[in-house]
Amino acid sequence: MTTRITDSHCHLDFPDFDDCREDVIARALGSGVHRMVTICTKSENEPKVRAIAEAHDPIFYAFGIHPMSAAEQPLLSVDDLLKIARHPKMVAIGETGLDYHYTADSAEIQQTSLRTHIEAAQETGLPLVIHARAADDDMARILTEGYRAKPYSCVMHCFSSGSELAKTALDLGFYLSMSGIAAFPKSQDLRDIFASAPLDRILVETDSPYLAPPPYRGKRNEPGYVVHTAQKGAEVYGLSYEDFAAATEANFDRLFAKAAAWRPAPPAAAAG
Repeated sequence: MTTRITDSHCHLDFPDFDDCREDVIARALGSGVHRMVTICTKSENEPKVRAIAEAHDPIFYAFGIHPMSAAEQPLLSVDDLLKIARHPKMVAIGETGLDYHYTADSAEIQQTSLRTHIEAAQETGLPLVIHARAADDDMARILTEGYRAKPYSCVMHCFSSGSELAKTALDLGFYLSMSGIAAFPKSQDLRDIFASAPLDRILVETDSPYLAPPPYRGKRNEPGYVVHTAQKGAEVYGLSYEDFAAATEANFDRLFAKAAAWRPAPPAAAAG
């Protein structure tokens, strides 16, 4: 049997997949990727993302406003997020966070948006999905302030920040997600950060269509390629692929409890 694994973060609604979405999903399933979480990053995209999740039993979705879009999107209220979170396949809040690499000029708006998403995670009990780039100090401070006010769960998606932010996240009980970046030849420092983290706090993801791992680097990424990142993760932890995959599966089930508990509706009985 093919080893089962989950792509905890992808963007199946992106135009990159409009002409091949069903084939991409089928390839992922054929590779053992039996679950995918597709991430909505803008309010207007939520109906499309939700429809993808509704059409495919193995696909769940998350909703939030990406920090790079925070200044150009209407700010969400906590109630806005709570309403969408009622959907049975909406399993996480985000992605949200801080990105000062490209959009430092909107730092204040990003921080306001982040705090709203944190509150929604606290109210729903759903995990928060964090994007962090070039903002480690502010990110550590805001995540910690929020957690001290009321605990919540969280994954640092596509983690590629420094060791101090990793330590802060892990100390708060959060998870680090390994993307294709961790498999790049020049990412040894990042692999060292993962190697020092507890195995029971690690997830894997593609962030597709971005950041394809070797041997597909430079090409469009897709959920089935999470297997290659997980193979590198197994090397980092000195495990077989099967054991590493099993560990990340248990971690996903613990963090994304709503996805783990979801069951498809039984087929309607045929008319007699």
